[in-house]
Amino acid sequence: MGSKAKVIAGLLAATCVCSVIALILSVVNVKDVFLPPSTKYGMVFDAGSTHTSLYIYQWPADKENGTGIVSQVEACSVSGPGISSYADNPAGAGASLKPCLDRAMKIIPAEQQRETPTYLGATAGMRLLREENSTKAEQIFAEVSKAIGEYPVDFRGAQILTGSEEGSFGWITVNYLLQTLVKFSFAEKWEHPQDTEVLGALDLGGASTQITFQPGVPVEDRNTSVFFRLYGTDYSLYSHSYLCYGQKQVLKRLVAALHQANLSAEISHPCYPQGYQENLTVAELYDSPCVQAPSSVNPDLVLSVMGTGDPAACATAVQRLFNFSCGAQWPCGFNGVYQPPVRGQFFAFAGFYYTFNFLNLTNQPSLSEVNTTVLSFCRRNWTELVQSFPQDLEHLHTYCSVAIYILTLLFDGYKFDERSWSNIHFSRQAANTDIGWTLGFMLNLTNMIPAEALLHVKGHQPNLWAGAVSFLVLAIVAGLVAVFLQCFWKTK
Repeated sequence: MGSKAKVIAGLLAATCVCSVIALILSVVNVKDVFLPPSTKYGMVFDAGSTHTSLYIYQWPADKENGTGIVSQVEACSVSGPGISSYADNPAGAGASLKPCLDRAMKIIPAEQQRETPTYLGATAGMRLLREENSTKAEQIFAEVSKAIGEYPVDFRGAQILTGSEEGSFGWITVNYLLQTLVKFSFAEKWEHPQDTEVLGALDLGGASTQITFQPGVPVEDRNTSVFFRLYGTDYSLYSHSYLCYGQKQVLKRLVAALHQANLSAEISHPCYPQGYQENLTVAELYDSPCVQAPSSVNPDLVLSVMGTGDPAACATAVQRLFNFSCGAQWPCGFNGVYQPPVRGQFFAFAGFYYTFNFLNLTNQPSLSEVNTTVLSFCRRNWTELVQSFPQDLEHLHTYCSVAIYILTLLFDGYKFDERSWSNIHFSRQAANTDIGWTLGFMLNLTNMIPAEALLHVKGHQPNLWAGAVSFLVLAIVAGLVAVFLQCFWKTK
């Protein structure tokens, strides 16, 4: 055999050996490797009685025990009042949502927008408008649906949440954020926390207030019983919403009650600071289903409301807005509504937090300190308050009323006492996320969105894969050299 033939044979042998080694390395210790789960997005409009916000959420598509691990991506505050204020201009309600929708389209990837479930949930403001004029409520929903429908999202409708839904979704939000429903363990997996008590939720909006908690006894009234299954665990809750007991409607009802006491055009208001005065017409005062106008009063009559700064008289006036007798429905909260005894820790948010935060009472003060602070604030005159809080003039005259209302609601209404007062935590956020019903709504929704199976591929250990590639390259080089020599090595 000539030298040329020997060299080519050697190169071909090397090609075969390297190819076999590369093949062996490519099939040794191959494992199924799951790709990271894709991310799903969802959007919820919270159409409250005084304002609207858009919340954008995301969660892994594979979920945990049937429920998504949801996180807040963005919160966009819609400019203007709540959508129920657009009763005479429904198109304005739809137009008001567009800047936040434009912002959302810049956040959610374009390829995922059409599969992003989008909802609008309206609360007590629209509940009241529906009672007052259902046609106008439907027109507003038609306009907001039309506006959202112009965007490439999976719009699933605008609806009015029941009070029970609003309260129970808020409960889910609180407990999810405080990791009493699911927690990432040291074993690097999501687990249901053991020996962890869930918290109750107290929500105060503009037109309604909600209480939701897990009682220590079975709920006897089906109308106040709520059931959820989250992360593989069942929860049976008590939840009730009191319409017309949100802070905006309570303030209106309080002035109306003082007016009806003597039907005078001049109203002395013990909850407003001394020296404060405002004018409003009878029509403006009685423009809500929560207040019944006396038939004998001219709607164009101008009423003059003057503050007297009398906290004791204020507390008496506020208590008259409630009916604390239970009758046959015992135990009860107020107005004859069944309520088991409060139990455990509670998070108080929304209006509860904003009022107590203004009074600097959110850091677990004692009950005596709270009472002293509220009484002291209610006795200050209007001139002094304006000098001390020039940045809060819009709501400054209402803080005494709302603070006394909150204390009356918590103690006389919900039956907290001096011992359980320390169990109430006033907060706006938990885990850097806004507390409200929308996150709980989205968490519950993910129970109804099918989980996606994780994609998997065949995976190699990096060192074996590198070795297989190296021997494959050597085989190719040896083969090419053999071909080159065969073609261009001239023998004598």
